[in-house]
Amino acid sequence: MMEKIRKGLRNDEGFTLVELMVVVLIIAILMAIAIPTFLGARQKAQDRAAQSNIRNALTAEKVYYVDNEAYTDVVDDLNAIEPALTWAQGFTAPAAGTVNVGLEGTANVCLTATSASGSVFLIADVSTGTYAGTYYGTAAVADCKDATVKDLSKTGW
Repeated sequence: MMEKIRKGLRNDEGFTLVELMVVVLIIAILMAIAIPTFLGARQKAQDRAAQSNIRNALTAEKVYYVDNEAYTDVVDDLNAIEPALTWAQGFTAPAAGTVNVGLEGTANVCLTATSASGSVFLIADVSTGTYAGTYYGTAAVADCKDATVKDLSKTGW
């Protein structure tokens, strides 16, 4: 009797092809759901990193403005305030990880940053005049200049 129970509990046959196919199908479905979710989260993280860099850049510009009553686009001046950022001058789309700074006079500054996903973010700070304030946007870099800053959103990204 005990011999029959031992033989019944021991099964050396392995898995059937159908069982293996079901497991492979389940894994494929889970991967089809997980990979796009991961890629979307990765893009959001890259965008947030660029936005964080550009906010830190604006803080550095405001520190300079408080000390000198004018904004600057001199990379050495900005490196002295915020050496953790990679700075560049002008109104061109910066390389990923770089913050470009452009000036319209001494009272308006435009900062742009490109995320690793390719999105261009910008902040324009206008210290005087009709459109005084800080403007956030994801428009083209040319939109950061003073003539079109009024079209940017003040609500953020």
